[in-house]
Amino acid sequence: MSSMTDIVFLLLVFFMLTTPAVTPEALDLILPKAKGKSTNQQNISVSVTKEGDYYVNGDPVSDDRLESAIQSNLQGVDDPTIILNAANQAVVQNAVDVMSIANKYKYKIILAVKPR
Repeated sequence: MSSMTDIVFLLLVFFMLTTPAVTPEALDLILPKAKGKSTNQQNISVSVTKEGDYYVNGDPVSDDRLESAIQSNLQGVDDPTIILNAANQAVVQNAVDVMSIANKYKYKIILAVKPR
């Protein structure tokens, strides 16, 4: 019986120590809400924060390097798609800039929203 208690105690300690190490590294964005769903495969993620910062697949990108970063990430991809994550209070022009890049190179673009 005491060996069972030891095993349970070791499992408890193991999970208590490993849980904080599993925190996902994500941007803190408040997305707009919608009822529809999308089934497209994600090829690249572009995030726009309310401060106007751009992130391509989680990496910060300056305004002048945004287009080249998107192109380099979608180079050689069949049916390239951009998932646009614009924060709830982001400037609309920043999202429009990403959409115009997608339109220029004929990339599909999907606006990511939180489900209602």
